[in-house]
Formats: sequence, C-alpha cells, structure tokens
Amino acid sequence: MKLYLLYFVNLSLVALVSFGQNWNNWRGPNFNGSSDTTESLPEKFDNNTNVKWKYKLPGPSGGTPIINEQFVFISSIKILDKTSGSGELLAFCFNRESGELMWRNNAGSGYRPGEGDGFDYQLDSRSNYASPSPVTDGERVIFFFGNGDLVSYLMDGTEEWRRNIQKDYGDFCFQWTFSSTPTLFGNKLYLPVLQRDEQAHGRGNASAKSFILCMNPKNGKTIWKQKRPSVAQKESLESFGTIIPHNNQLLTAGGDVLTGHDPKSGKEIWRWGTWNPKHKEQWWRLVPSPVVGKGVILVCAPKKAPIFAIKTGLKGIHEGSDGLSWETKAEPTLTSDVPTPLFYDGKFYILSDLKKVLSRVNPQNGKIEWSKELPGKYKWRSSPTAGDGKVYIMNHNGEVVVISSQSGEILHLAKMGGTYDDNTRSSVSIGSKELFIRTNEILYCIQ
Repeated sequence: MKLYLLYFVNLSLVALVSFGQNWNNWRGPNFNGSSDTTESLPEKFDNNTNVKWKYKLPGPSGGTPIINEQFVFISSIKILDKTSGSGELLAFCFNRESGELMWRNNAGSGYRPGEGDGFDYQLDSRSNYASPSPVTDGERVIFFFGNGDLVSYLMDGTEEWRRNIQKDYGDFCFQWTFSSTPTLFGNKLYLPVLQRDEQAHGRGNASAKSFILCMNPKNGKTIWKQKRPSVAQKESLESFGTIIPHNNQLLTAGGDVLTGHDPKSGKEIWRWGTWNPKHKEQWWRLVPSPVVGKGVILVCAPKKAPIFAIKTGLKGIHEGSDGLSWETKAEPTLTSDVPTPLFYDGKFYILSDLKKVLSRVNPQNGKIEWSKELPGKYKWRSSPTAGDGKVYIMNHNGEVVVISSQSGEILHLAKMGGTYDDNTRSSVSIGSKELFIRTNEILYCIQ
C-alpha cells in the first residue's frame, strides 16, 4: 500500500517537474541512437566516480535501459538453478532521480520452446531470454522475452495484458535465442519474427514462415499479421533486428533483403536486395537493424560483408545498383556484424566489431571522415549512442569508451563491469544530462 501511495504522489508531481529527454526505445527518441539533449553529458566517470545512483541486479540482460519521465525500465533474468537452467524473467521499474526500486515483477509465463528443453531463462549459452529491450509510450511499458512472452504493465506495475507469441503462432525457428525488440509507432505495437522455414536443432515448426505482427498496445490483440517471404536459405532467413519507422513506413531487414511496409496493413511497399548474391551463403543471420539518415537507409550485411546505403522513397522491387546509393565494398573497414550504426549530427558512425574500429562516414557518398581503433582485448558490440558531441560504446567487459564525434579522439575509457565479465551487450542510454549504463550485474545512473 505504501509503495502505491508513493507512486501516485510521484505521478502527481510529473506535471510540476521536467525530467527532460526520454529514451523510450532501444535506439532512442529518433530511432537512430542519437540524443537531442542540449545539456552537458558526462565525459569522465567509472563505477565509482560521478555515479548518481546504482542498483545491483539479479542477473544479466542484453536489453538497454528505457527512460520515460521519472521512470527507468530494464529487463533481467534471475538464475535459480544453473544445472537445470531454471530461472525467472523479470521486469524492473526504478525512480529516475533516486534509483529507488518502484516495482519488480516476475514477467515469465514458464513457456518452454521445444519438447524436453529444460531452460527457463535461455536457449543457448551466448544469450538469454531477457536480451530484448522494453519499450514504452508513457502510459504503459511492454516487455518482450526470447521465449515469446509479451507483457504490458501500466506505469504503477499493474499487469495490463500478456500473451506468448510462440504459443499463439508456433515455436520460433532460430539457431540462437530470438531477441528482436518490439517497436511502438503510431499507437501500434510491431514485432518482426523473421525465422527459418525448417526446424533449428529440432526446435520449432518445420513449416514456419516469417511474419510481421501488428498489435493494439492497449490490449495486446493482433490487428494484422503479414507474411514476409524470402528466398534466403537456412540461417540466412533469421533476423534479430528491430523494425525502424521512417516516413510512415516500417523498415525491416532480414532474409537477405530490406523491405518497407505500410504500418496500417503490413503490405510490402518495396524491397531491395540482395547482399547475398544467388543466396549462396546459408549461414548469414542478420543482427543489426536499419538506420536512416540524409536520404539513405543503411543495412549491414553480416560477417565482414559490406554495408549498403539504400535510397529512400522506393516502390516495387529493386536489386543490385537499382535503388542503391553506395556501398562499402571499397572500404573493408566499414562492416558491422552485430552493432547497429549510429546517425548523429548529420553523419553515420559505423562500429566494425570484427575489426574493433569506429568510423565517421559521410552519408552522401560513404567516404570515411575518420576512423579510430578501439582499445583493449574485448569485443566492442554494443550499438553506439551519441549526444553532446560524444559517442558512447560499451564492450563485452563492461568498459565504456567516450569518443569525440567531431575528431574521433578517445576522451575517456571507463571501467563499469566486473573483472571477469566477458559478455556485456547492452547499449548506453542517454537522458537530458545523465547516462544509464547496464552491465551484467549493476544498473548505473551517471551524472
């Protein structure tokens, strides 16, 4: 009773207090990793310095902290038994100013994909079901988990609705744990399920098809379900990216093609492909999401392959140079296997995780304006975010590098993770004058 009373008191103060910029989805307010803040953002910090507050978490997650007014939302797992793989899927809400835990809910239904699969919190050793980020419209926050659980909570933590996508439409056919983050756009909730058309390690429906799902965020009910065909093969049909809205279209990458869809019906307006000629590569799963800037859409082909800049405003079917503005084939440094590129202050910032290099790129011709090799031995795989002239990236060890967006100079390297962390995957979220950083064990607010 006391917790809810405090909640309503805090809620009544929202109209009196300006909390500044929100970060309502994993790529931020502009769906491209950039912040519009006019405040100064932190440059020098670590796990003890300039920490406004921190909270110890029960387990890891690849999800990014989500910020709306006085609330900060994150997902997590709690491992109950490593031997059996049993655990909980958790949804958290914190007070943005104080770091006080406002509510914590066990969001998991216990749904297990596949017969005899004993994992409640993960499907493989590289990830866990809490890898997708939450998403909010300011009235509710929606959590999606890799076992198919989709749950909506009102801002006071009351469960609004829940469903399980695998239970409704068949078990997912992915080699790795499914981790696409839902998208809220135009008062609708969208989720892409781009999967293979055969079982993966004996899991899933052998006749599965890829689809895009549109739901009512107020009740979770399906508005439309649109098939998303592709002639790609095996793992190359799989995508872990998120739908990016642009010019009242839904941009979706996967299955060796980039497509644009009508948000009202799901109907495909156009497609461009392929980065996989004749679809001969069967193991090219796609991780990065599309990113838009200066009239082009970047799509990153996997595993050291080029990045392609597709023209906006297309209609119909396009391939090869038709619809293509430029590609990075002549610049082998410009490739991205896992991170989604950043668009900030009129430039693209491409993190080549396989080469450990960040490059600023001219969006009109793809030319490199500067490149910076990133330090240390760990992989840099979090998607870059930026504001106040600074680019923030975190590596698998929980180290955060701060880089000048203008010069490429490394301004600071902050140790945030534990000594033995080697699989931290969250991206840095940006508020008006603070950073929210999630390592495997701790959520930090840096100011």
